[in-house]
Amino acid sequence: MESQKSRMPVAVRDIAIVVAGVAIVWLGLRLAFDTNNPFYVVSSQSMVPALQVNDVLVVRDGGSWEQLKIGDIIVFNRPDGEDRVIVHRVAEINDRGGDGERIIRTKGDANPASIPGTDYPITKENYIGKVVYVMPGAGVVTKIISPPVNYIIIAIILVMLFFTKVGRKKPDSTQQSASSGSTGSQPPPSSSSPPPSP
Repeated sequence: MESQKSRMPVAVRDIAIVVAGVAIVWLGLRLAFDTNNPFYVVSSQSMVPALQVNDVLVVRDGGSWEQLKIGDIIVFNRPDGEDRVIVHRVAEINDRGGDGERIIRTKGDANPASIPGTDYPITKENYIGKVVYVMPGAGVVTKIISPPVNYIIIAIILVMLFFTKVGRKKPDSTQQSASSGSTGSQPPPSSSSPPPSP
């Protein structure tokens, strides 16, 4: 029982290292792409053929709002209610004269026209980022491991890691001391006394 208690902190330490590693990678990605969430999965066919359902999009903000041009694919919160994230192509850019506020109109490639309240007016407040990379079909993984399945998988991995560390057997110290005291497996002690006289 004592040996299990002494090994538990090792398992907790390993779990903490894994959690810290994931957090560092996530924060690094957020900093590198300058957005809260650099990954989005396409969930509709409005951008076919450029984007397919389940494609994973890598999105970057990084001040890209001012550099957007017609034809760029962007990710934004739906202006009417901000209740959905939309991925469409920039169709028109209007810089309003006096106040300098930029307004963007987008359109899904497969849609016949822009949809008011969904595709426009997109302002900087609605804007999430510009698509910089597409991983075709990679979003299938996110559907397989969507909640609650992802939490179950994470819990199983953590439990397996914990019990793997706790269940490792170290050589028992009582076995070592018992074997070191036996003389059957060791040569007899050497003596410095003189040989018997005849």
